Amino acid sequence: MSRRNVIAVLLLWIAGLALRLSVLAVPPITPQITAELKLSATGIGILGGLPIVLFALAAVPGSLLIARFGAYQTLLLGLLLNALGCALRGAAPDAITLYATTALMAAGVAMMQPSLPPLVRQWLPAHVGFGTAVFTNGLLVGEIFPVALTLPVVVPLVGGSWRLALVFWAIPVLLIAVILMLLRPPAAKVEVRRPVHWWPNWRDPLLWKLGLTFGTVNAMYFAGNAFLPDYLTTLNRADLISSALTAINFGQLPASLLMLAFAGRLQGKVWPFGLMGLAALLSVIGLATTNGFLLLTSAAVLGFCCAGVLVLALALPPLLYPPEDVARVSAAMFTLSYGCAVVVPIISGVLWDLSGIPALAFLPIGLCAVLLIAWTPTFRFVPRQTA
Repeated sequence: MSRRNVIAVLLLWIAGLALRLSVLAVPPITPQITAELKLSATGIGILGGLPIVLFALAAVPGSLLIARFGAYQTLLLGLLLNALGCALRGAAPDAITLYATTALMAAGVAMMQPSLPPLVRQWLPAHVGFGTAVFTNGLLVGEIFPVALTLPVVVPLVGGSWRLALVFWAIPVLLIAVILMLLRPPAAKVEVRRPVHWWPNWRDPLLWKLGLTFGTVNAMYFAGNAFLPDYLTTLNRADLISSALTAINFGQLPASLLMLAFAGRLQGKVWPFGLMGLAALLSVIGLATTNGFLLLTSAAVLGFCCAGVLVLALALPPLLYPPEDVARVSAAMFTLSYGCAVVVPIISGVLWDLSGIPALAFLPIGLCAVLLIAWTPTFRFVPRQTA
């Protein structure tokens, strides 16, 4: 691998890392935030759901910035807003300010996300699947670091202050922005043209198929994380909560590593989507019907499947669309997918509340896997000339 490609891989990985460091710094210190700012249960829900809503709403405006200024410049701007919003949360005097600074941070992340697929196409044009697996691996590692390190390492390091803990996680995001400024890979031999259009072509059936495919895994992942703790409590197995959440999140890493090794062979293939969908369906059934070791295994399999489809789906816009259309197609995918991640958990909660049967919360999650299986045979991954 050339020096240029090595630099590109490094930058894609750390950019993926920055997508989640600031977002997942909050859950471990939520009890401290709640106690000081006197947040209600609804307030906690807003704090947790606000980033996902912004990911959906701000993705297409991010495409506008890419069309105007380019993917690289948009990525840098997103990183700076991400770091600024994360740090300002530490100074929030009340809940409203905390929500506003969280929205600023999430808007930065939402701008970063659609900039990465076109950068993969620009920096690693001959290795799109591998490049996508690289920044997705960074994203998954970025989900683990703040969850694993905030309470045992960061909070004691900053004297027990949740405010300084949030400032702490803004620092690596800012450093990543600086590294990207200093180590930008030299221009490719064939420059990617700046996008002419930024608004997605919502009449494109393939765009909807890609977005909803991405949406199924986002919905399964976020809804699974949301309902597992309360569900296990109803089973009198609160002792499994930590293990189950660890399983569903760490289960993503093996899939990401496998994608790094085999992305080139799997990119653009149809059968992995159906296979992952089937395995995800079986895992959801396992979550709703088993206990103990089988439940933990089911959680790990669900995480594995979500990560596998995530990598394969994110690699498709650079593979199937002209370079100038990749950003707006990717932005539409993020809008649709995070919309699913908002709607499906709500439906799961309503089913649980209306029926009084906790296991019914997994029904919409399982239907997402069924949808993935059902429309896999309709996939035709043929490169096109225009979106």
